[in-house]
Amino acid sequence: MHAYRTHTCGQLRNADVGAPVRLSGWVHRKRDHGNLLFVDLRDHYGITQCVAESGSAAFRVLEGVRAESVITVTGPVVRRTPETVNTQLPTGEVEVRAEEVAVQSAAEELPVPVFGEQEYPEELRLKYRFLDLRRDRLHRNIVLRSSVIASIRRRMVAQGFTEFQTPILTASSPEGARDFLVPSRLHPGQFYALPQAPQQFKQLIMVSGFDRYFQIAPCFRDEDARKDRSPGEFYQLDLEMSFVTQEDVFAAVEPVMHGVFEEFADGRRVSPRPFPRIPYREAMLKYGSDKPDLRNPIVIADVSEWFRGSGFGIFARAVEQGQVVRAIPAPGAAARPRSFFDKLNDWARGEGKPGLGYVVLEGGAAKGPIAKFLDAPRLDSLKALTGAADGDAVFFVCDKPLDAAKFAGTVRRKLGDEMELIAKNEFKFCWIVDFPMYERDPDTGKIDFSHNPFSMPQGGLEALETKDPLTIKAFQYDIVCNGVELSSGAIRNHRPDIMYKAFEIAGRTREDVEAHFGGMLNAFKFGAPPHGGSAPGIDRIVMLLADVPNIREVVTFPMNQQAMDLLMGAPSSVDAARLKELHIRLELPKAKN
Repeated sequence: MHAYRTHTCGQLRNADVGAPVRLSGWVHRKRDHGNLLFVDLRDHYGITQCVAESGSAAFRVLEGVRAESVITVTGPVVRRTPETVNTQLPTGEVEVRAEEVAVQSAAEELPVPVFGEQEYPEELRLKYRFLDLRRDRLHRNIVLRSSVIASIRRRMVAQGFTEFQTPILTASSPEGARDFLVPSRLHPGQFYALPQAPQQFKQLIMVSGFDRYFQIAPCFRDEDARKDRSPGEFYQLDLEMSFVTQEDVFAAVEPVMHGVFEEFADGRRVSPRPFPRIPYREAMLKYGSDKPDLRNPIVIADVSEWFRGSGFGIFARAVEQGQVVRAIPAPGAAARPRSFFDKLNDWARGEGKPGLGYVVLEGGAAKGPIAKFLDAPRLDSLKALTGAADGDAVFFVCDKPLDAAKFAGTVRRKLGDEMELIAKNEFKFCWIVDFPMYERDPDTGKIDFSHNPFSMPQGGLEALETKDPLTIKAFQYDIVCNGVELSSGAIRNHRPDIMYKAFEIAGRTREDVEAHFGGMLNAFKFGAPPHGGSAPGIDRIVMLLADVPNIREVVTFPMNQQAMDLLMGAPSSVDAARLKELHIRLELPKAKN
């Protein structure tokens, strides 16, 4: 018999009754019934109930061990009586009668109990992550993550992609988030950077003559945490393809995303292919976001012209001054009490807005603060523009175009949640396309890239030389699922002449481009294929499939929101000798009084 186990704790069934077995695992739970002691023994695969009779050597050992101690139990498999069968466990029809028990490792008193679903402060959970990971829900999330990555890898290889590994120590890039820097011992005063993404390397792989690249890539960014973004590091399915159009990239990514989500949907519906393509401007108008949750049926409408010259002076004057009015229909809201509308107004003021104008549609007429400004023709026009009908309400937002779009999107999400309009058990995908190549910085007034500076402008060099930069679109795209941006991607700018001009418009000189992107730019001068790619985030994919609100629930050893690893004690100070070896002298900020 094996020293530790003949079976796992999730393996035994009725067919094993009578067989001598040996199991090893953690003491999940103990129940003392006087003459019998029941122990639920847990390992990675499941739970098996073990039972010891009072007076036996096994009873005496089990009586003294704490929960989460690691033990080995030897004994025969017996069938449970019908009234004691546990239908919640795959092993619930049998148990092991403990004849021998060996304690492999005794546990001290637990700071975070493993049994049960009670919640504990996140800081405590992260400090004792190895205990937290033993809990069933989190354990299943991590196994799901592994299975998702394996599925992605299998699907990518089946499509003819080749897996590569790109450098972790590389050069610092001025674009995107802050780099994590690594001092060089051999080159005093110089630093490597951890890659924010393998962007330049994967493009160089295409220039090197390979055709379809992918990797499950670690990325490092010194940025703040959010519920859908880990501080410090994350993983993405990084991919790149040569001689492709935007639609070719979509045709490669969609089967992978659709297939993975269907494989792990667990009864939830997945958008059929092809996924909808929504231009950026349309997304901002209809949904108030470039990552819309299409499970929400509310569609925003532009009613600026409808208010121009109307009797509602506040909106009419705002429209004349260049502002816009967005209408957000609320299906069925007419049946809501007055307090529903008052709370939404209070919420809007809490968001820094003056409030929410609204009308309620009932009996062919309108009620509410703005209703008196609606004659019959205007009311009919409003219904036509918004799709609203009797029984609905319509809320209004008035502001500068971008601010109005964003707040209307926030109202749309708020109504979707408050009114429980968002479809359940569904994954709704879309592509957001035709992003603007440039935007104007509201603080400096300067033109800068709005998305990825390495993207090919639509219209190429001619567009850059002849068009207003703010009207130029790029071959850039995002894939979105349930309001979560899974990936940004683009058809790349593979021509040096177009790249120089694109950066010139954004205020970068030829010398700047060569200094910061010289490796990739130099490669482009020796024959670069048209190429493009994308990089769906692994953490966000698993977060959606696991149906958890926080990305730390699908990462094995995450940092906290302050980018601290509470388990390993990172970041930490380094002794003076090590700093001297790296030619580093610290100049720490003065402590605040």
